[in-house]
Amino acid sequence: MISEKLDIDGKEFDAFSIALKPAPFLLIRSADKSFLACGFLDIAAADGLSACAANVKGVKTFDDMLAASVVAVTKEAEKKGVHVGMTGKEALLKF
Repeated sequence: MISEKLDIDGKEFDAFSIALKPAPFLLIRSADKSFLACGFLDIAAADGLSACAANVKGVKTFDDMLAASVVAVTKEAEKKGVHVGMTGKEALLKF
């Protein structure tokens, strides 16, 4: 597992990468534990747990996650203004 800190527009995030096949499991977490995850995350399960989360797909790096379009969000993420179609970076900054 790889863990690193990301600075995005002056805000710090924890980023995690777990090597899996055919692609890595990627997750970027905000200070309040909201998170952006790759397509391996089941957004319905996250929603059922009242997590504040968003999904992006087709990503292999943290930079890919920031540029990718959000494809799914939980109700808690919607409350923070996160919506399908915004970039991963935009979603993280709403968290």
